[in-house]
Amino acid sequence: MFLSQLSLTNGTRAVAARTDGAAHLVPGATSTRGLALAAIAAGRDLAAEVAARGRGDAVDLAEALDQGRLLVPLDHDDPAHLHLTGTGLTHLGSASTRDAMHQSAVETLTDSMKMFRMGLEGGKPDKGRIGAQPEWFYKGNGHAAVAPGAPLTSPGFALDAGEEPEIAGLYVIAPDGRPFRLGFALANEFSDHVTERGNYLWLAHSKLRVASFGPELRVGELPADLRGTSRLVRDGAVVWEKPFLSGEANMSHSLANLEHHHFKYDLFRRPGDVHVHFFGTATLSFADGITTRDGDSFQIECPDFGLPLVNPLTQRPADATPVAVAAL
Repeated sequence: MFLSQLSLTNGTRAVAARTDGAAHLVPGATSTRGLALAAIAAGRDLAAEVAARGRGDAVDLAEALDQGRLLVPLDHDDPAHLHLTGTGLTHLGSASTRDAMHQSAVETLTDSMKMFRMGLEGGKPDKGRIGAQPEWFYKGNGHAAVAPGAPLTSPGFALDAGEEPEIAGLYVIAPDGRPFRLGFALANEFSDHVTERGNYLWLAHSKLRVASFGPELRVGELPADLRGTSRLVRDGAVVWEKPFLSGEANMSHSLANLEHHHFKYDLFRRPGDVHVHFFGTATLSFADGITTRDGDSFQIECPDFGLPLVNPLTQRPADATPVAVAAL
């Protein structure tokens, strides 16, 4: 089953469910978060909660996407209570690109490669045991979440504006502090790879950018082997295209281990909060020497996730004026 959030033509919000190719509104649901909290309160899973509400009016998701009415598939009324975070060096092909970014003539084994090897050796622990910590980063809150079809805006101080085609886990924290995973979505974990390449300690700076995920939330477990396509379109022509792999069969960490090392922090188990956690990638146009331009379009698709995730790139002009802080 897939869930989407959308604005109706009358301006109200709704949730749509799709199970057999046809989508319908979920009666009484105006947000995926509210639907999930209702399921938790009723002691049933998300699919059972949707089934219990029956089928509302049919909805054309592709048309809603074309009209700019599809929202991210999970959000929060207060954007400060939506956390965008992620992990890197989690995929079996992810180390080579990062290692090349951070190598110098002096180093024989970069910190990136050390971290990747830790994942290979201890990222998939036996059930009930805790494995190696992954790399972890913070992207922002709900103010940085961009709807499918909407522009990904790169700040004027950025040195690069590159896509990262990923799978994201979507979560809600129950009233008793337990994290509940609703499912997964396609994601573009938009980053500044030139800044990151300059110094690995600038990774944090490179990740503080907007991101998009959706359009649909896949409810349930993640297939072990996922294969999709990432492409960059410029002036109507494809200038770069490459397959990407995800799912645990293509990862050095298990999902359970990545989730543990995020939600082990009390800060991330605040009742009612929403989390979107990006699981990493091994495929970047930047790694193939591509430099993006204002007006380019990022297109990420995977048959297991329904509608593709498409976002144009907008580049803000450079501004050399320092941010002035006023004293009280």
